[in-house]
Amino acid sequence: MDLQVSDREKLLGPLEHGPSRNSKTRQPFQAQYRGFVAPGEAIPFCFALAVCGGAMAYLMSPIEPHGAVCLGVFVGWAIILFFALANALPAFVRVAAVLIFGAVLGFSAGKLRVATTVSATQQFASGPVLVEGWLSAIEPGRNGVRIRIKTHAIGGLSPEQTAKTVRLTHRLDLRVSSGRFVRCWAILRPPPSPAIPGDYDFQRQAWFEELDAVGYVMGRCRGGVLGRPNDTRAQIQLAVASKRRQLARYTHAVSGPRAGGFAAALVSGDRSYISAGDQDALRGAGLAHLLAISGLHLGIVGGLVYLLFRRGLGVIAPLTRRFAIQKPAAIAAILAITAYLVLSGASVSTQRAYIMSVVFFSAILVDRPALSLRSFTLAMLLVVLLRPESVFSPGFQMSFAATGVLIAIYETWSRRRAQHQYGVRGRIWFWMQSLALTSIAASIATAPFAFYHFERLAPLGLIANLTAMPVVSLLSVPSAGLAIVLAPFGLSEWGLKLFGKSLELVLAISHWASASGAAYAVPVKSMPPMILFGFATSLASFVLFRRWLRWGACAVTGLGAAILWMALPAADGYWSPSGEAYLNLDADAPFTRISLVESEALGPLRFENSQDGGVCDHGTCTFELSGGQSVRVMSRVPLASDCRVSDPPVLILVLDLEPLSGDGQSQSEPHQNCFNVLRWQDIQRKGGARFQFAGEQVKVRHTHRCSARPWRQCPVP
Repeated sequence: MDLQVSDREKLLGPLEHGPSRNSKTRQPFQAQYRGFVAPGEAIPFCFALAVCGGAMAYLMSPIEPHGAVCLGVFVGWAIILFFALANALPAFVRVAAVLIFGAVLGFSAGKLRVATTVSATQQFASGPVLVEGWLSAIEPGRNGVRIRIKTHAIGGLSPEQTAKTVRLTHRLDLRVSSGRFVRCWAILRPPPSPAIPGDYDFQRQAWFEELDAVGYVMGRCRGGVLGRPNDTRAQIQLAVASKRRQLARYTHAVSGPRAGGFAAALVSGDRSYISAGDQDALRGAGLAHLLAISGLHLGIVGGLVYLLFRRGLGVIAPLTRRFAIQKPAAIAAILAITAYLVLSGASVSTQRAYIMSVVFFSAILVDRPALSLRSFTLAMLLVVLLRPESVFSPGFQMSFAATGVLIAIYETWSRRRAQHQYGVRGRIWFWMQSLALTSIAASIATAPFAFYHFERLAPLGLIANLTAMPVVSLLSVPSAGLAIVLAPFGLSEWGLKLFGKSLELVLAISHWASASGAAYAVPVKSMPPMILFGFATSLASFVLFRRWLRWGACAVTGLGAAILWMALPAADGYWSPSGEAYLNLDADAPFTRISLVESEALGPLRFENSQDGGVCDHGTCTFELSGGQSVRVMSRVPLASDCRVSDPPVLILVLDLEPLSGDGQSQSEPHQNCFNVLRWQDIQRKGGARFQFAGEQVKVRHTHRCSARPWRQCPVP
């Protein structure tokens, strides 16, 4: 039968040569969006970014919004959105309505998350208290392991005042395991607020995790005789924690003494077995992302199970002819990563990777591209709506930044692969190019967020990733897969031993890169939030645009943010509630730590590895800053002679240790002509300070240790 041209197009698609009958109607649409992602992908992606912005706005709000107001705004804007979409309004009006609704949705999700989170009203004793409860997790720490305890009782406190969960530093050898009932004498304190402006807000994170107290153990925790808790959910959690600890102990023992702790961290998420030196080396080499149970680990488990099921079902000819065998394989992969999520402890980063992996395999079930901007957008929406507080976490920002850029590159790279027929040598070369490209792209995409949160740079991080990731891909992943395959037969030791040997090579690379890169390390200036927003806009432009417009928009926004960042003046110093001042004494070196006052408060995380500049806790000390100004430390309130205008400008740090009066003021005040004065009483009352010279004056910004937010409640007088 002779088919017409239109019939051929219906069966086989458009003709390979020559325009199709509908080309005239298609060309204007294609030309209109030639440099952009299709609207069906661009608008949902922008909607997800708007939801992230709304969640950030809620968390950054200085006041706690009323629930009725949030509900009213949400319902009202939902009605406006419905009418905007139902009527023939201009496209930009409808898009604006959608994006504003996304911001309202993110803001409301944050409020709902706070409303469903309950924290105990904790009263903290000054002396040791007896903490009784069930050991739920063991984490690494610099001064010893950190243990999390689901409390049963705390000495001297009522059930309403008892913290639900506490985290304690255990300095001595820990002789109890996860899931056990323990009794510990401990010093408890509330989760610390940010020590200095810009420091990570652990207090907010702890509140959302329902971690009500932190502290340290006096002596050693000992096992108790109380059985399992009455709550079924808590029983399941403790049983999983016990199995997880057993898996970590077994992996650590089998994988070898050198890399056993690293292997245990990768398999179970328990990092208490890995040494502090190996952790520092991985961070210094830019390979610390291997420690977090994230997309790499879930990808190994899910991808291996998917491959085994698909290949196994593929040998059964009747199944391959009647059914799409990739769908049951995807279901098996989802079940496998769900089991791994539970077994690994279900941390926030693991939950984020799990959602992205489920979206990936679910796309296979509905016959959609598994790795696409739509699946990426859906994963981002689910994570933000379920965990709005994660938008400020480094893991959320870095993982989604890297994934978005890699998806944008993948679409171009896959088209290139489809246009060429590669032999064995060509496939190896293409794989090496892909590995190098993904490592470079991921490093560039995550660099701004690493600068913002950690203010550190791994000089040889790119080289370390390019060297270590082939080892992980070619040796570690297959050996881990071999251990999983042999586990049902009781032969997993073979795979784990190979796994440990491959990780020894990764550790050797990390130690080399960390030690060699220390000579090239440079301090990174503190990055303001608006500069980070500029870099994030650059990455979003890279994802949204295509061809030359992608590179142009990314370069303009990225270079603009970088130039503005370099032009902004750096901070001259900080004074922390820990009693330590961090001064910029050398422009080519990190901040120097000067001990001024003894305090039980914790120092800022940002300056954990700062240089030690000694002690100045009495008399008068003067320090010359890199910018030519001076910082003078005094033990008394300055007099008029101390406050005269001088060249260069001087900031006076006063160590007045007098008790505050009832109105929160010191009995003695500085001379009225003293403008550049910062007092220890101010640090105690307002929180840590950041100071910066502006001409003859000094700009000071405090952290404000309490506010109207539920995670930073002001003490009741």
